[in-house]
Amino acid sequence: MTLDPKETPIPQLYAYLQGAIAPRPIAFASTIGKNGIVNLSPFSFFNLFSTKPPILIFSPSRRVRDNTVKNTLENALEVPEVVINIVNYNMVEQASLASCEYPKGVNEFVKAGLTELKSTKVRPPRVAESPASFECKVNQVISLGDEGGAGNLIVCEILLAHFKEDILDASQNIDPQKLDAVARMGGDFYCRAHGENIFIVPKPNTKLGIGFDQLPEKIRNSKILSGNDLARLANVEKIPNAENLAIGNTSNEESLHLLAKKLLTEGKVEEAWRTLLQNS
Repeated sequence: MTLDPKETPIPQLYAYLQGAIAPRPIAFASTIGKNGIVNLSPFSFFNLFSTKPPILIFSPSRRVRDNTVKNTLENALEVPEVVINIVNYNMVEQASLASCEYPKGVNEFVKAGLTELKSTKVRPPRVAESPASFECKVNQVISLGDEGGAGNLIVCEILLAHFKEDILDASQNIDPQKLDAVARMGGDFYCRAHGENIFIVPKPNTKLGIGFDQLPEKIRNSKILSGNDLARLANVEKIPNAENLAIGNTSNEESLHLLAKKLLTEGKVEEAWRTLLQNS
């Protein structure tokens, strides 16, 4: 299927884009209007874009059906401050409830049964139930269009970051299992970053991986090893020494590749290499 955005109805394009560009983290944004009334709403057009300065950007889009703007955008223009709260599994249903289009002036903290926690540097309150919250000033609001579906980038600079102690590990780093974050997929679907859904992919930071082109032909053309398996093998700085092998006792290529695949799933890259080199 190929779609031309200019020839596709906005609701259909919206559904396909949200379905494919996923998962998306959720900015649970609390704002306050010039009248002092608080608003709380989730937005999945959101991410981290800079560390120095620390910048978060989220985008309340104009409503497709009637081209109106959301209360969050109005508040950010009136009072350029926002608290971006992270949503985890324990509060995802409440965050969804807060997305209801209540009339302007209705406090979604009350509607969603969430607790206001006074911020330190900005006027909007934090969500007490959130595992992490970021007090921000709004540096800029960038309109991307004036039709229904057009985004409005709210560029937020973090002034103060709050993390609950119970999401930290022994080294005071964030443990993704304890964070238990959720993200938006398309339609009514969400994604939970927990359990086996979280996995490690070693980063090729300072050492260059040898690359696919340097893999021995028998390995590169394996009918057993997947692209991910081969990439893990190609991520080593050099092919390990094949001498004094102590793994496996068969020269059958299929068996060796199956064993290597198992070792790779266990993170044992060097052992997988040594297994494969037995048949070189």
